[in-house]
Amino acid sequence: MNRDTWVAQLGILVIHNDPVVEAELWAMAPPGVTVHTARFESPTSTGAEYTGESWRRMVDAPDVRRGLVQLGQMDLSAICLCFGSASFFGGLEFDEGFVAAAVGLTGGTPVYTAAQAIRSALAATGVGRPLVVLPPWFTRPTFTATEDYLTSAGFDVAGLTQFQLDSRWADVQRHQLFDRGGRWEVHPDEVCRQVAAGFPADADGILIPGSGFRSWEAIEQLERRLGVPVVTSNQACLWHLLDLAGVEATVRGGGRLLNT
Repeated sequence: MNRDTWVAQLGILVIHNDPVVEAELWAMAPPGVTVHTARFESPTSTGAEYTGESWRRMVDAPDVRRGLVQLGQMDLSAICLCFGSASFFGGLEFDEGFVAAAVGLTGGTPVYTAAQAIRSALAATGVGRPLVVLPPWFTRPTFTATEDYLTSAGFDVAGLTQFQLDSRWADVQRHQLFDRGGRWEVHPDEVCRQVAAGFPADADGILIPGSGFRSWEAIEQLERRLGVPVVTSNQACLWHLLDLAGVEATVRGGGRLLNT
């Protein structure tokens, strides 16, 4: 393929056992947009519950540094850290510190976090009071961190609801659901059903964070059903790349964010 037909290149940093980010981004990406991945060890791979770490510690992790350097050597349009929980626990200062340090490792290739993309996407769609739909593996500390992060960024959270897996997963500790295979058990129709059932009248949009939470196919179903914009983590990451690269493209299934 001629490089002239490639209009934007997105590099992504993803935890080692997350298959969802690439699957959704490749499905969403318009013609000419390519996706390139580097992986780092999931902080829950030891079985421990994730409750955050400093941006310094994350950017100093050998696999994160290696990924940033290698992606930087590919001359990409931008690189996204697809791990929103790090930002939620670390706050806005995590985003600022990580990005500044990461750009030094990429040789100048722009870097952003999934949480930064989410904030920009909410603002672009006019959402100020979202219902936040959390993945089944998020725990109570992550609930609090997510709400605190959004509040500090100027959003008024209309409510928090958590997607529930079926009864087969009832005996698995919540923070281990992703690593034990729960990432494969999220189905868009069920996402729509659960979200619609708990949607509050005073919410003006829906936010579905969690890069490993399959939700792409639910975006337009929810928008049609509830009449409000829907923002998901991976959708926002792609949108932010297209915005940075100045690419105007219609993205089938991308909802209001990617089609207005």
